[in-house]
Amino acid sequence: MNQRRWPVIVDVVQGASGLFLVLFMWAHMFLVSSILVSKDAMYRVARLFEGEPLFGQSYPGLVSAFAILVFSIIAIHALLALRRFPHSASQYHSIHSHIGRLRHGDTTLWYVQVVTGFALMFLAPVHLYQLAMHPADIGPYASSDRVWTGMLWPLYLVMLFAVELHAGIGIYRLVIKWGLFLGDNPKRNRRRLQRIKWALTAFFLVLGLATLAAYMKIGAAHAERAGERYVPGWQEGNTVHE
Repeated sequence: MNQRRWPVIVDVVQGASGLFLVLFMWAHMFLVSSILVSKDAMYRVARLFEGEPLFGQSYPGLVSAFAILVFSIIAIHALLALRRFPHSASQYHSIHSHIGRLRHGDTTLWYVQVVTGFALMFLAPVHLYQLAMHPADIGPYASSDRVWTGMLWPLYLVMLFAVELHAGIGIYRLVIKWGLFLGDNPKRNRRRLQRIKWALTAFFLVLGLATLAAYMKIGAAHAERAGERYVPGWQEGNTVHE
């Protein structure tokens, strides 16, 4: 393979994997935020993850398979991104000094992306491992018990900020890198893209915090019966465990 083409191919794969992960995380956020609508809505989403609407019954193994797929894509994306990470304390010191002197917004965003990406390499596998090993533990009560009784809410809180900052910056930098939506006035349109990026980040952070708070509230109320599964009204004569 032509060695001059290899960096381009790597950049395309890194960008494509990053784009997939961002779109997946945003879609995932909308799905898990169904708890803000009702427990029944979240129950339907949980069964959707397990393929019940398509196959007529639930297959939790689908959750495991998808978690492994997402982890694989994260691993590929991280390995490709690592080539541009600083690799020594002296390099980090140089970057800090450079950012402090330059005071360039996009350079600062790149550094935030590096830090959040590094954090996600440790945070995301914990969540994905839990899903892969316990795929049936998704539901209004099962998820809330994991968040509250299982004391995973601090992990999810940190991961929420890391994911949304990393995702928003990643999309912005991908658009700028490939010259998309810059038009005939790149400076003006870059500022517009920055505002859109921060608006998206703020939106998903607010949605994520509200969703996490809802799971914590349900988990706290359900703590004495942790492990009990939610039964929707249409499956139990309109009687729902509360």
